Amino acid sequence: MQEPDDFELGRKLFAGRCSFVAAAADQVQLPPPGPPEIAFAGRSNVGKSSLLNALTGRTALARTSRTPGCTRGLNFFELGEARQVKLRLADMPGYGYAAVGKEKAASWGGLISGYLRGRAALLRVFLLIDGRHGAKPSDIGMLDLLDASAVSYQIILTKRDEVKTAGQQAQLASALAIASARAAAFPEVISTSSRTGEGIGELRAAIARLLRERGTGI
Repeated sequence: MQEPDDFELGRKLFAGRCSFVAAAADQVQLPPPGPPEIAFAGRSNVGKSSLLNALTGRTALARTSRTPGCTRGLNFFELGEARQVKLRLADMPGYGYAAVGKEKAASWGGLISGYLRGRAALLRVFLLIDGRHGAKPSDIGMLDLLDASAVSYQIILTKRDEVKTAGQQAQLASALAIASARAAAFPEVISTSSRTGEGIGELRAAIARLLRERGTGI
């Protein structure tokens, strides 16, 4: 039996309606569990909003800014019609921005930890790492949190177009080494560019494959 074309499934998944549904600054404001969820995490200024816009084929679904730390809570988006939602996307607040006060950073950390530990619908976290610089100490801290939360996650490298070919291979090898050493990490790394579209099809296909394997009926 021929396997479904995950690239085509991914294209169709993200070609339909996509809308903002909720923002949560604390645990009480989290939307009730419903459709399958995937979340996107990363350091401030890693290009998370740009990647979400490229992934969904929108120009302003997620807010982009030159000022790091603009995502102040968890933002949720849904794919599909209101009564046939196929997937919920969670845009997590960026971490590692030094200008954020300790109290605010602690608040964000508590929100993230609570979400990761208590979200049954969460299938996977896509952890974005800047492809120009590789994993920073704050990224390693996030990896540790994901491991402790027993949440499946996958590393996504960003800003591929800003890295020379030799550097791309080196960063990919480094990310793969990190993933292979961690039990909760998915063993594949995708290198992307929101500006050129490189890797976006692969990321959509990976998400479609995840949903198909979990029996969501896409």
